[in-house]
Amino acid sequence: MQEFIAKHRDEITGVLSGFDRLVFRGTLRSLSHVNGMDTYLAMNKVLRKDFGRHVQQVSEQLKQASRAEAIKLGRPVKYLTSPQADKEALARKIATQESVRQGLICVLTSVELCRSFEVYRNRETKQLDLVQRWRKCLFLYHYSIHPRWGFMHARIQTWFPFSIQVCLNGREWLARQMAAAGLGFVRQDNCFPWVKDWAHAQRLLNAQLRVKWASRLDEVARQLNPAHEAIFRTFEARYYWTTYQSEWPRGLPTCRDAPAPLPSAAAPRPDRLGQQGRDALSGPTPYGEWRDPEELSRRSGQRSEGA
Repeated sequence: MQEFIAKHRDEITGVLSGFDRLVFRGTLRSLSHVNGMDTYLAMNKVLRKDFGRHVQQVSEQLKQASRAEAIKLGRPVKYLTSPQADKEALARKIATQESVRQGLICVLTSVELCRSFEVYRNRETKQLDLVQRWRKCLFLYHYSIHPRWGFMHARIQTWFPFSIQVCLNGREWLARQMAAAGLGFVRQDNCFPWVKDWAHAQRLLNAQLRVKWASRLDEVARQLNPAHEAIFRTFEARYYWTTYQSEWPRGLPTCRDAPAPLPSAAAPRPDRLGQQGRDALSGPTPYGEWRDPEELSRRSGQRSEGA
């Protein structure tokens, strides 16, 4: 990439390097295994024969607490019959229709596959065994406009062990940083074709690296499940946060001979950049199609929780 930038430095007015898509996962590690769940049941004096009734009660407690703010604010709580529905598009539509500028937009729910616990009768031992199994349960998606991060969503699994996923966009975040700093810019989708001061924008991006993520994400977890402390009053359960997905693009926004600000059509076209430029800029974008030669994404692979 450095060779590419050096070759076309006369056409490039600025380069931005920083987060794009960020997805974090929160895991209650003390409950992520059978022994931990067994300990929780023992500390709450729940026999295995009463397991089903107890977990249903706790799940209902979580769902009611999680939906409470939306109901209080009069925000929509919608059940989606298909987990494949475009939740982001629906949330953005609701935000536009209801003129939501900050705070909770809506809560969307859907039944999806999850990893949870189950009690079954072991025919050999004639006892009730607690095991981890894949099953389906209700997930709650909270879409909101965060005061720092902008448009984002977080979801929680409503069956033990209540796993959480938080998704935000570093470029959305940067746009809010630049607006707060009074820095002029033009935004098109997830791109910045023109920024008044590229160095200043890069410093704002660099500031994103100094965030104390654990405490920030704990705040999101408390909003997702305000009943957490009540549920775990006899058993310590804190979220351990890991990065599930992280994209770090480098943007090549515009060319020197283009008057600023212009839409990203003013950026160097692939036919002007040669085969090297086409190869460097033809990778997948967050939108699933080529936009303008502005993103070079590095996608992370999957790994085990906590690894």
